[in-house]
Amino acid sequence: MRFLRTGPAGAERPALLGSDETTAYDLSGYTDEIDGAFLTRLLDEGTGELTALLERGELPVLDLAGRRIGAPLARPGKVVCIGLNYRDHAAETGADIPSEPVVFMKASNTVVGPDDEVLVPRNSLKTDYEVELAVVIGRTARYLDSPADAAGVIAGYAISNDVSEREFQLERGGTWDKGKSCETFNPLGPWLVTADEVGDVQRLGLRLSVNGESRQDGGTADMIFDVHHVIWYLSQFLVLEPGDVVNTGTPAGVAMGKGGHAFLQPGDVMELEIDGLGRQRQVLGKA
Repeated sequence: MRFLRTGPAGAERPALLGSDETTAYDLSGYTDEIDGAFLTRLLDEGTGELTALLERGELPVLDLAGRRIGAPLARPGKVVCIGLNYRDHAAETGADIPSEPVVFMKASNTVVGPDDEVLVPRNSLKTDYEVELAVVIGRTARYLDSPADAAGVIAGYAISNDVSEREFQLERGGTWDKGKSCETFNPLGPWLVTADEVGDVQRLGLRLSVNGESRQDGGTADMIFDVHHVIWYLSQFLVLEPGDVVNTGTPAGVAMGKGGHAFLQPGDVMELEIDGLGRQRQVLGKA
C-alpha cells in the first residue's frame, strides 16, 4: 500500500493512494495520523482491514488535483542519516570506502512535503542536493541480532532529499549536523510505500535533476552497506522507534563533486524520483 498526507501544512489528513495515483481514500475515520502508532499497528495487524474497507467502498474518496501533499508521516522522532554509503559518491568526494557506516543526525523539523519550497540559508554559498532512499521504522529496533531481523521493523520506504550546506557541514568546524539541519532541508515523500510493495529494495533506481539537467542517476545496488545492514548496525548504538526515518545515503553527482557552479541558488528547481516511490519537485527560495 501507498500512504500519504494531504492538506495545508500542519493540518494534513491521512490517506491511502488509489491505483490511478490521482485519487486517494480518506483514512481520517480509521486513524488520526500516519505516525509511529499507526505504523506499528500496520505491521502487527497487516493490511487486511484496510483492504476490506476499500473493497466495501467505506473509505471516502479524495480528488488529489490541486491539493498539497505533505510529508507522508507526522514529524519523525528522529532522522538518522548514513554518509558516504555509495561507492561512486565516496569516490567523487575523494573519501576512502568506510569500514563501518558513517552516522550523523538531522533535526526532525527539517522534514517538509515533497513539493514544498526549500530555502537557501542566509550566508549560504554551497547549498547541495542528495536524492536518498528513506527507511521508515514501524517497530522498535534495539540490539537486533542480525541484519535479517531488520526486515521485521521496517514499515516502508519513501524518497528523501537530504539537502545540505557544504560550507556549514565541512568548513566551519564541529560535526556535520549544522550543515544538514537548516529549515526545509529534508523534503520527504510523496508516499510511504509498504515494504511488500517495494520488492527488492537493493534494485531501485534513484534520479535527480536541477533545472532539467540530470545530476544524479544511480541505484541502491551500489550501496556499500545495504538497507538491512544499516538498520541492524544502528540498533547496536541507538534505539530506533516507530516513526523514525533513516536516510541511507546518496549516489554520485552532488554539487560538491561538480564544483562551485553546480551549487543551488534561489529559483532553481530540483526534481527527484525513485523507482516505485513517486516523484518530488522543489523550487528554491531564500531564508
